[in-house]
Amino acid sequence: MTQTSLRRPALTVATSVYNGARYLPAAIESVLGQSFGDFEFLLLDDGSSDASRSIAEGYAARDARIRVIARANRGLVASLNELFAEARAPLVARFDADDICMPDRFEHQLAFLADNPDHGLVGSATCYIDAEGAPATNPPIERPITNEALLANLKDGPLLCHSAVLVQRDLVREVGGYRSAYTHAEDYDLWLRLSRRTRMHNLPQCLLAYRISDGQVSSRHMVTQARNAAIAWLAHTAVTEGCPDPTEALDTLPPLADLDALFGPGSAAFVRHRVVSRALYAPHTLAGEGWQMLLDHIADVGSDSRLWRLALRLLRAGRPLQAAQAAVKLARHAA
Repeated sequence: MTQTSLRRPALTVATSVYNGARYLPAAIESVLGQSFGDFEFLLLDDGSSDASRSIAEGYAARDARIRVIARANRGLVASLNELFAEARAPLVARFDADDICMPDRFEHQLAFLADNPDHGLVGSATCYIDAEGAPATNPPIERPITNEALLANLKDGPLLCHSAVLVQRDLVREVGGYRSAYTHAEDYDLWLRLSRRTRMHNLPQCLLAYRISDGQVSSRHMVTQARNAAIAWLAHTAVTEGCPDPTEALDTLPPLADLDALFGPGSAAFVRHRVVSRALYAPHTLAGEGWQMLLDHIADVGSDSRLWRLALRLLRAGRPLQAAQAAVKLARHAA
């Protein structure tokens, strides 16, 4: 092994990709084009069936900073924990395989942490691109900037864009990394645990172009994401009140029926409220577990003008039977 290969880089860029061949070349190019170049770039192919692995390996053959990890599919949480375990640098920049880093992203974030050693994590503002890479029409998300503002918004967000975060590697390892029980909300659960250990910050300038697409987790798994995020908040609240985290050793989160016994009365109703609040403008997400949560939420709160509007949206979305069921239940509670 040469002396060069033994030298640790200042930064590890950690990217997991699963069937991301369409956007992967542009994502890789945006990392290789950074104004700060002392990094290793870990590209973990999580069992892709498309050309993702060959694309990553092609770039690795041309740039020694890239290291490809290829294996069978194990999911995002396992992939993220493996990337942090493999990281050689003390700082890790998270980056998703369909996004674009601005050329000076790492330079700005590293400079902030160097000037603020009491902070262990820094994110940034983001701009949005569509599936074709053109500027998206989505309104920008106004994220809190200071640690104090982030703490004030921990419960409701928005907080940090996962793909734009640069964090101390050992902090993530010390709090237990990403937890499989919190699938689709694994980043929010991590922010909550890190908030108890370090200061956090968002740089106000846009350092990442975040790609908007119909297949995103927030669209396909909204109910699970909102449910698990709400339980993460309950666990965080328990710890801040001096109690153990009841979910710490769990591989999967308990059903709603068990939450009141685990966290205290009203916990299940809190989770239902959070899920329904997320679904108010996305009625297409209310199916299966989410639909039952809506009906139980109506039983919790009774008639509510926002829920009547949701019933109307269900009707407009071509779901007349669900709209009628919700309206009947609301009418009964209004009587």
